[in-house]
Amino acid sequence: MTTKKIIIIIFEPIKKTKTNFFFMAEEETIRPEFPITRVKKIMKLDKDINKINSEALHLVTYSTELFLRFLAEKSSLVTAEKKRKTVNLDHLRIAVKRHQPTSDFLLDSLPLPSAQPVRVAKTVSEKKPPPVGTRRIDQFFSKGKEKKTDSP
Repeated sequence: MTTKKIIIIIFEPIKKTKTNFFFMAEEETIRPEFPITRVKKIMKLDKDINKINSEALHLVTYSTELFLRFLAEKSSLVTAEKKRKTVNLDHLRIAVKRHQPTSDFLLDSLPLPSAQPVRVAKTVSEKKPPPVGTRRIDQFFSKGKEKKTDSP
């Protein structure tokens, strides 16, 4: 993983003279949390992009992290307001609606709450049959009842 160094200039004079000021520079290393190669592959899915500059790649990666952190924080606030412990799609939609710039481009991409899949329980006949040589438990007990009723 490559890392970029950002130089931050702090205006602290080391030696004061009438004409010269020496400034000390500190280096801070920023490591993105997302894998850079995966972000690059996603960016290359756009047919208009041929080459990606490494600085642009780091900028896109870091801005994506900041945006997702922002969405997570806003969604967690909505979750706390609703007195829930788990963030769900409705909480995310409310958080996006409250922030107008995000709402303009992201709200149409989120699935509608009514479009959530409904879980349907399978009936006994739709389930897999038992392996060969085994019996279901209800068959075991029903055969026992048949034997008792047949021998009076």
